[in-house]
Amino acid sequence: MKPSLFLTALCLGIASAAPKLDQNLDADWYKWKATHGRLYGMNEEGWRRAVWEKNMKMIELHNQEYSQGKHGFSMAMNAFGDMGQCGSCWAFSATGALEGQMFRKTGKLVSLSEQNLVDCSRPQGNQGCNGGLMDNAFQYVKDNGGLDTEESYPYLGRETNSCTYKPECSAANDTGFVDIPQREKALMKAVATVGPISVAIDAGHSSFQFYKSGIYYDPDCSSKDLDHGVLVVGYGFEGTDSNSSKFWIVKNSWGPEWGWNGYVKMAKDQNNHCGISTAASYPTV
Repeated sequence: MKPSLFLTALCLGIASAAPKLDQNLDADWYKWKATHGRLYGMNEEGWRRAVWEKNMKMIELHNQEYSQGKHGFSMAMNAFGDMGQCGSCWAFSATGALEGQMFRKTGKLVSLSEQNLVDCSRPQGNQGCNGGLMDNAFQYVKDNGGLDTEESYPYLGRETNSCTYKPECSAANDTGFVDIPQREKALMKAVATVGPISVAIDAGHSSFQFYKSGIYYDPDCSSKDLDHGVLVVGYGFEGTDSNSSKFWIVKNSWGPEWGWNGYVKMAKDQNNHCGISTAASYPTV
């Protein structure tokens, strides 16, 4: 599995010049900043607010059209209203898949350390907060002989520039990884028989970043230009078993306030929508 670009957490474009701000949104802006713990300097406040306002109005328009039946999913403002984060999505996808395999093997579900991967897997080709690949993470665990628990090596959301892996705190290992054939039927079989599967998708659209509920489908979503690592944990359908109502259940790494309690229902059997089956893999244990 070698997507053309490293997988990173996504950020939104920044306005080059701050337009006039809508004072009617002042209360919402202050509430949003308080909710997400945002503090900005004078020079930064203006363009952050401008980006946030643009996204707020885009979301309102989309939801109006959703209520009219023009879209199959709704959107909502969230922590991505103004900024990006450490590009460690690949690490969360990798630990999720490895946690699933270790649970199948041992019957114990132990949270594994994303920070361990961010800090320590550069020799395998990952680049910390600047991106990485799940297969490289699986290779690191094999080469290293283990991966620490989240409790012993907690996530910081930044690079530390030093690897502090502690063998005595390791809770998982793997023997390598399997790349799944690039077909949704193969992915469905793997999810059903293996467990949670790491996948790379095109998440570079505001429709995805502000997803709230429903079955996500964006006609502009690419099956080749992949930029985000997530975890497929299941699949299903709503109503009658037609293509328009099938979905993948996908766990994101943007926290429980994003989307459907941290998950997204992504359109299934829609010509590999967003590249869901283009670069799917899992670790062997």
